[in-house]
Amino acid sequence: MSGLDSAIAQELIYTIREELPENVPIGNIPKDLNISHINAATGTSASLVYRLVSKAGDAPLVKVSSNTGEIFTTSNRIDREKLCAGASYAEENECFFELEVVILPNDFFRLIKIKIIVKDTNDNAPMFPSPVINISIPENTLINSRFPIPSATDPDTGFNGVQHYELLNGQSVFGLDIVETPEGEKWPQLIVQQNLDREQKDTYVMKIKVEDGGTPQKSSTAILQVTVSDVNDNRPVFKESQVEVHIPENAPVGTSVIQLHATDADIGSNAEIRYIFGAQVAPATKRFFALNNTTGLITVQRSLDREETAIHKVTVLASDGSSTPARATVTINVTDVNDNPPNIDLRYIISPINGTVYLSEKDPINTKIALITVSDKDTDVNGKVICFIEREVPFHLKAVYDNQYLLETSSLLDYEGTKEFSFKIVASDSGKPSLNQTALVRVKLEDENDNPPIFSQPVIELSVSENNRRGLYLTTISATDEDSGKNADIVYQLGPNASFFDLDRKTGVLTASRVFDREEQERFIFTVTARDNGTPPLQSQAAVIVTVLDENDNSPKFTHNHFQFFVSENLPKYSTVGVITVTDADAGENKAVTLSILNDNENFVLDPYSGVIKSNVSFDREQQSSYTFDVKAVDGGQPPRSSTAKVTINVMDVNDNSPVVIYPPSNTSFKLVPLSAIPGSVVAEVFAVDIDTGMNAELKYTIVSGNNKGLFRIDPVTGNITLEEKPTPNDVGLHRLVVNISDLGYPKSLHTLVLVFLYVNDTAGNASYIYDLIRRTMETPLDRNIGDSSQPYQNEDYLTIMIAIVAGAMVVIVVIFVTVLVRCRHASRFKAAQRSKQGAEWMSPNQENKQNKKKKRKKRKSPKSSLLNFVTIEESKPDDAVHEPINGTISLPAELEEQSIGRFDWGTAPPSTFKPNSPDLAKHYKSASPQSAFHLKPDTPVSVKKHHVIQELPLDNTFVGGCDTLSKRSSTSSDHFSASECSSQGGFKTKGPLHTRQV
Repeated sequence: MSGLDSAIAQELIYTIREELPENVPIGNIPKDLNISHINAATGTSASLVYRLVSKAGDAPLVKVSSNTGEIFTTSNRIDREKLCAGASYAEENECFFELEVVILPNDFFRLIKIKIIVKDTNDNAPMFPSPVINISIPENTLINSRFPIPSATDPDTGFNGVQHYELLNGQSVFGLDIVETPEGEKWPQLIVQQNLDREQKDTYVMKIKVEDGGTPQKSSTAILQVTVSDVNDNRPVFKESQVEVHIPENAPVGTSVIQLHATDADIGSNAEIRYIFGAQVAPATKRFFALNNTTGLITVQRSLDREETAIHKVTVLASDGSSTPARATVTINVTDVNDNPPNIDLRYIISPINGTVYLSEKDPINTKIALITVSDKDTDVNGKVICFIEREVPFHLKAVYDNQYLLETSSLLDYEGTKEFSFKIVASDSGKPSLNQTALVRVKLEDENDNPPIFSQPVIELSVSENNRRGLYLTTISATDEDSGKNADIVYQLGPNASFFDLDRKTGVLTASRVFDREEQERFIFTVTARDNGTPPLQSQAAVIVTVLDENDNSPKFTHNHFQFFVSENLPKYSTVGVITVTDADAGENKAVTLSILNDNENFVLDPYSGVIKSNVSFDREQQSSYTFDVKAVDGGQPPRSSTAKVTINVMDVNDNSPVVIYPPSNTSFKLVPLSAIPGSVVAEVFAVDIDTGMNAELKYTIVSGNNKGLFRIDPVTGNITLEEKPTPNDVGLHRLVVNISDLGYPKSLHTLVLVFLYVNDTAGNASYIYDLIRRTMETPLDRNIGDSSQPYQNEDYLTIMIAIVAGAMVVIVVIFVTVLVRCRHASRFKAAQRSKQGAEWMSPNQENKQNKKKKRKKRKSPKSSLLNFVTIEESKPDDAVHEPINGTISLPAELEEQSIGRFDWGTAPPSTFKPNSPDLAKHYKSASPQSAFHLKPDTPVSVKKHHVIQELPLDNTFVGGCDTLSKRSSTSSDHFSASECSSQGGFKTKGPLHTRQV
């Protein structure tokens, strides 16, 4: 068919016999159409459902198995004669009925149109129109004259119809002949076989039998009564024995159809013709048409309906009273008039409830709702029907056959947009005027939980005063859900961090479950979840921010109940002597604190806002050593709250004496460190005194240079120098340690430097050589390691010593010259090689030795960064030709200067003798001046620099300001001292080892 959509619509034709019993299989849809359970587009498999699309109230003639697709007969017997009643003769061999089957689900949807042809079964016997047939035959009828007998009828068709007539008890007077018409009808005719004589016998009674050709064969009989009548020689004759006419079906009653005319050669009463319908004319036809017996005019006596009967065949007999009337057949064709509106047959695929189809809003596009079949009983243009939906709705009609449509969804459905649809399907024909028919479709959507609850505000901000009551109402949290029913039932739930709040699950009322304290927590941020009751449930969240407003419930609080400040006795008037620190846990005006002095005699001025205390007097420790007064703090709350604290100003002595070195006694002295010395053993000591008192006399010892290998360590309290690691042959030689001795004085710390020489070797046999090395190191800046610069001197001295030994041996031992010379040469070469190797290792250890040391020794991490200390040694004129005094200024790093550690000003130190071979090193550091040899000054300018040396100081020696409290640990510990943080200026904070040795 031209309207067939091959993608979803297919046809099947089955042929069955009528009157089959129930559950007789007719066909198998999936097998006959080779339907696969796998979707070719998606590759998915599904269980197919086969559903017969039937009209409500119809008694189905067949049934379809929903699982297998097999077709069976039902208890409603299929009667071909009833099913095809009134069909024209041309259609008798094609009696059929049609049905539609849909295949679900939607992804596998197909519409199968099934045509079932019903074959005839011989279930009806042929019957004569009447059980008694009367025929009148003139007595002068010639032999072999024929007289028609009313034909028998059989609802069955074909071979099951009328096949044979038989005359029973013909008495040899009459015979029977069968005449077959062009249309296939068999007309029985009675043949006169003997002359008749009415006077001898005027009536003959016989039986006529009719049989069909079915199996088993069926038959019936009728009584045939022949009456012999008087003679009438001529029979009427029609001008046309076969007539065909057309008449519109809307022809009014009384309309002439045709005027039949027959003539008779007789005269008189024998020429009087009467027109009558033949016995074969159906009673229904006689109801539609009237025949004038006298004139032969056929008229319409009842409204015609082409759709009911399109062709009427009428047999008209014209009789003049003789035994043989004339016969004419009139075929009346009822032509179509557009008098029938289209018919809409709406059969639902989704079963309606009380006439309403229920769809889920989640149903996909192209969901099949119903199968619509339109028809029009009219023909041609009048029967051509178009079908459409009356208004714009999310549904459409999809043509699958010329007269069939599928009602489908055309877009996604939204319950929240439209909950119900009511629309008309219109079928309109093409006649003029056009006729149409409508069918009402009602669709209701079932809500799906496809909308989460929505808060009116994604962020809810509230404010509440602290010190509230429990259960205080805060706000009502509300969310809306566009769904309906249980899908719109919302419950509320608090998220984490909401222990201070209660939330009613149903109403969304938010209350305070605890008392708020703004000072403990000023703001609460938590989430609220709104969840619907759908399946599955949907939810959304909103953030809630609750700000706690301050109340003046906290008094100002001083950081100390008793403030003590220390000032120098020479502090000028109006100087800052301290700062009072006060806090208030409240906020805003409630925390605005104003300070005032309660009981001072105007000796001090207190800034009411910053808390800065300035002196209004000049301090003299000898007159008054301390001042005490009370300070009051008042906040700006209503009512205001206040608190007090005591302040004591202590007048302190000034630190004006530097440490004085007592030991080592000489700048040329040294200590021997044997290679067998064990780590932790004391190898030297530094001792100094400070004539100041208190913290000004507390000293701290640190190695500031010369210990880049980390071989030594100095106790910051006792000044004892110990071995950090066991010395190796690579450590053999002279080591110069620059030790800084600082006090913890106020207002500034004073410092002194001392040089400590350590000679690492098994023996120190040649002391003059070592003293010469010490003398040469005086040319090396203090911040540089003497290892690299002393080796050349050491190698030259070794060579000189060797030459002297060889020359002495040659002079003293002349007798055994050759022997001694050989031995001395051998010894000298061996020693030179060993010492050269030892000197090379001292000067620049090779990488292999370094690597070996790293494997043998536990490596210490070097500091990640270092401080830069600029040391400048400024030469001065010598006091004499032999000795050269050294004056210079050491500039400490900026990090140390910022913490009020001064610079060492060597230039300001009094002249002193600084001979390398001086027997008393302490004299070099002592002078008649009260200033120490190395004096720290915060603002000492840097003098003209002739030697610039950069010394790396480890981060572990970081100035933090304060006085270290050193506690001595167990002698068995590798770290002999631990230091706590300092609280006054001029101190150091020591973290871990003071030095890290780098191999």
